[in-house]
Amino acid sequence: MSREHHSGFSRRAFLVSSAGALVAARSGLSTPSSTSSSHVLTLQDRQFLEDYEKRCFRYFWDQWNSRTGLFMDRAHVDGGASGHNVSSSAATGFGLTALCIGSNRGWVPRDQARIRVLTTLRYLWGHAFHDHGWFYHFADASTGLRRLNSEISSVDTALLLAGVLTAQGYFSADREINLLAKQIFDRVDFVWMLNGSPLILSHGVDPDSGFLKSRWTIYSEASILYLLAIGSSRHAIPSDSWYAWLRRQVKYEQWKFISGGPLFTHQYSHAWVDFRHQRDGDPSYIDYFENSQIATYAHRDFCISLQSQYSDYGPDMWGITVSDSPAGYVGWGGPPYAGPINGTLVPCAVAGSLMFAPEICLPVLREMHSVYGDKIYRTYGFTDAFNPNWKDEKLWVNQDVIGIDIGISLLSMENLMTGNVWRWFMRNQYIQSAMERVGFRIATPGIGIRVGTSGADHRRL
Repeated sequence: MSREHHSGFSRRAFLVSSAGALVAARSGLSTPSSTSSSHVLTLQDRQFLEDYEKRCFRYFWDQWNSRTGLFMDRAHVDGGASGHNVSSSAATGFGLTALCIGSNRGWVPRDQARIRVLTTLRYLWGHAFHDHGWFYHFADASTGLRRLNSEISSVDTALLLAGVLTAQGYFSADREINLLAKQIFDRVDFVWMLNGSPLILSHGVDPDSGFLKSRWTIYSEASILYLLAIGSSRHAIPSDSWYAWLRRQVKYEQWKFISGGPLFTHQYSHAWVDFRHQRDGDPSYIDYFENSQIATYAHRDFCISLQSQYSDYGPDMWGITVSDSPAGYVGWGGPPYAGPINGTLVPCAVAGSLMFAPEICLPVLREMHSVYGDKIYRTYGFTDAFNPNWKDEKLWVNQDVIGIDIGISLLSMENLMTGNVWRWFMRNQYIQSAMERVGFRIATPGIGIRVGTSGADHRRL
């Protein structure tokens, strides 16, 4: 995606053009409300989701290094190690959150989850490499040494911090966890990551050559990074930074929304930040939760439009986001089209949006499970990606799962069913201060989306 800084963009013009709702009207279309809060899950739905969620949790329980407390970046779908012993900061953020979920649900004893959280936090505070509080994107799970020529990553550190603060919120009475979480967060120098810019954060630092040229200049998964930076008590960046990045408008069929890339960019920050029923301030006035709902519906319709090329796609079989593929790791999705798309399906694209639109996402996951069963649904839930009709192989199934893809699936399911991740994370003072400084205000929920019998018909409730 483009990372140019469009300083001349008028957010006021965007607001006027979209009437503050982000949705273009086309015969009977309306602004969606938080449909996830009104969608009623059946007993069978809950049984399916809880089995899937427990399998996702098992990934983080198994793929944890007892020496460092870091979580593996990927593993084999059958539960085996990937063989590379690479951890990631983002997977560790998801993993810390997973420990809270597993403890709360009684899947593991609370004391054991607490010990693992402490192992991770003690390592991050006292032993892990950091630069001004920022961590490597990838590190050796056993030694913490840099792996895969990794950068010191701003957004991956932010996702790690999200897990740290979630653990602090869940273990709120634990003095050591609270102190370590505070120390780890307060050490992060967000101003330093501006690298001379008054408002826009850098993507990170190459240990060999210095700051990366790319900056977080458009809507992306980095909204949580900006909020944590604005809410910092020691190294805060200006609240105007929130309004300095571009809200690029995408129009697809009846949908209008802001976007900066594949579907995961609409999911990651929402895994922790509770944006429901809120809008930011002048000059944006955007409901980001609603925006992610719309992006999910648009993505569903985009995939359906590809059915003439890939016959397996349809109203209950869709989902593309950055993932493994028969051709390697690919940054694909839409709208707008990003590819090349080859008929591969990515379950976490759908699972990661359960918290936004269960009424269209859950049937897809149920259908994937029904049609392909244990060919794609194994020890850790769904494989990272599969292709129903790939050349001579016919059904191609990725033999790996990826920690961040398992993680977004797990957190989205938990938020849909209990809202607990939102509840635990939103207890921290940094996010509360940030949203106040930015100017978030409670918005009256709008009217919602109803899915017609055709699977692609959206009517006013």
